[in-house]
Amino acid sequence: MNYVIRSIRADEWPAAKALRLLALQDPIAHLAFLQTYEDAVREPDSFWQQRTERASEGASEAQQIVAEGPDGEWVGTVTVLVEEAGSKDWAGFPVERKQAHLVAVFVRDDFRGIGLTEVLFDAGLEWAWGAGVERIRLLVHPDNGRAQRFYRRIGFVPSGIVVPLEPASEESELEFVLERD
Repeated sequence: MNYVIRSIRADEWPAAKALRLLALQDPIAHLAFLQTYEDAVREPDSFWQQRTERASEGASEAQQIVAEGPDGEWVGTVTVLVEEAGSKDWAGFPVERKQAHLVAVFVRDDFRGIGLTEVLFDAGLEWAWGAGVERIRLLVHPDNGRAQRFYRRIGFVPSGIVVPLEPASEESELEFVLERD
């Protein structure tokens, strides 16, 4: 595989923005992302600059990892967020121990099925374990069977926790976890 897997740099926000907008146009984006293309495209450049900087190389609370193709084009990504024990996660649930949360998983359709997602996840897991987390989690929509099959294949298991997407919504996601050996 002639791909470079690496953390993004803060000055690469235009590429991070472009890849995110592409991901939000995927046919199953409504099952995989908590943001719509219409909302994201309206965000000012300052939003994308801050978002990229918070998850760029050297950051300690988050890391966005990309797969860069042979021509330098970004073809996939995963972002790792560190959640500290004693805090609350994005949904308001208490975080009992230091953990990582994998989000924004995306590989361009024409690059799927070649092992790129596994390599991205390996890099994300390595970064998370290196940050001292005790477990790694992710959330997946109950109807996103493709993602669930992949997560199970690489060792994640359902925790039994169902996370509502919004207090007034009937939509929810399933938590999958990977415990440190």
